[in-house]
Amino acid sequence: MMKDEYDFSGAEQGKFYRPIEELDIPIYLDKEVKEFFMDRLKAKGHGFSLNQVINTLLKKDIEISNQLNGKSITKA
Repeated sequence: MMKDEYDFSGAEQGKFYRPIEELDIPIYLDKEVKEFFMDRLKAKGHGFSLNQVINTLLKKDIEISNQLNGKSITKA
């Protein structure tokens, strides 16, 4: 039940605020895509995680895209 009045005198504005750049937003892969990469990881027996593999592929894609557009990628 809602009160008629709330006391916010001790509240701290922005206490739980985080800029969008700092949020880790989950990315959901299609079932077929996830299965493909999981099968490849299991078959090769490497100690890589799915996150590492997908991030590596995406970074390569960015690099190729930048090369096609005449830009160079900067490494962080």
